[in-house]
Amino acid sequence: MIYLIIILLIVVLDFLWTQYLSYRNRKRMSPEIPLQLEGIYNKEDYARQQEYQKTSSRFGLYTSLFSFIIMVAILLLGLFGWLDELLRQYIDNEIVLTLAFFGLIYIINDIITLPFDYYSTFVIEERFGFNKSTRKTFWLDKLKGLLLTAVLGGLILTLIVWLYNTLGEYAWLYAWGAVTVFSLFMSLFYSNIIVPLFNKQTPLGEGELRDAIEAFANKAGFALNNIYVMNASKRSSKANAYFTGFGAKKRIVLFDTLINDLSTQEIVAVLAHEIGHYKKKHTLQGMLISICYTGVILYLLSLFLGNVDIAIALGGSQPSFHLGLIAFSVLFTPVSLILGIFSSIFSRKNEYQADAYAASFGLAEPLISGLKKLSVNSLSNLNPDPLYVFFYYSHPTLLQRIESLRK
Repeated sequence: MIYLIIILLIVVLDFLWTQYLSYRNRKRMSPEIPLQLEGIYNKEDYARQQEYQKTSSRFGLYTSLFSFIIMVAILLLGLFGWLDELLRQYIDNEIVLTLAFFGLIYIINDIITLPFDYYSTFVIEERFGFNKSTRKTFWLDKLKGLLLTAVLGGLILTLIVWLYNTLGEYAWLYAWGAVTVFSLFMSLFYSNIIVPLFNKQTPLGEGELRDAIEAFANKAGFALNNIYVMNASKRSSKANAYFTGFGAKKRIVLFDTLINDLSTQEIVAVLAHEIGHYKKKHTLQGMLISICYTGVILYLLSLFLGNVDIAIALGGSQPSFHLGLIAFSVLFTPVSLILGIFSSIFSRKNEYQADAYAASFGLAEPLISGLKKLSVNSLSNLNPDPLYVFFYYSHPTLLQRIESLRK
């Protein structure tokens, strides 16, 4: 009983805390343009930005409240344990049992949240001019996502369950190795294997932009052969770019929306920032931290899997991998929150360093103007609550980045 009380308490406190931070963020909104935002937003765009942020925040509150009520009801009624007992009547194999358990939960969750996803895409994003997705694309994305989760998630889950059920107390070490290999593989080949399932990527053609990017790469001593453009406008008008891979697999991917919204010099400045992450070893540092973090989680998880009391707290009668994993994911929430703070601080520090790297090539002003355009075009909240930023923001705010770059 004590485990159920602790789990419920964590779920309730986590919900209240996240909603408190969101409430603080909403309270910062004002119909008047703050002095520090003058020159970034005009009056009309600022009013639209405020409305978008309020609408998104309210919708986030409703979806979070709905998920919270469902979770509390499931815990109080012992439905996780009930599903475990039901499946055991038909399935003897522990691996198949775990796959069926999580497979059903994933499908049920997808069905429950589907109306919210649909409303977000075709009502909110459509209303503010961001959505470019068709109904056909939306449903195909859902189907592809389901199949991808079933294949990749099923394979890695099967391996981990087999390791824990077969190798005893040191199984977490082998699971750690397996997850690490999988993560490294995905970081190298994600853009080659996964992205093409959803978007087309074509090499950036010859011309002014490619010449400017290659000229900067040569100046920065950064070997770069793979520059691709992704048809992100198929789904949204929001712009972005990302860097992926290592060594010969390095690849820069530009959203076509980015090319449409920014000037050549601004795009070069944005890419200089991304190259700065690579030059400062941020990508490698992040991967090493992620690997260590995964190892700690898998070790702690191994301590929960054989606990009968935890299974009983969730409504079950015997310990299992899947019930232990669910209980652990909730009990780990406070630790995850604390670790998330340090992760956000570390990430924001890296962003400042990457900005400084771009500025060292005389690209401070193009980067500032590019960031302004990206923020305004996506109706980003440029004046968020400081406590909200401290807990959740992996990037400094635009105003903080501008101030830092101009130093």
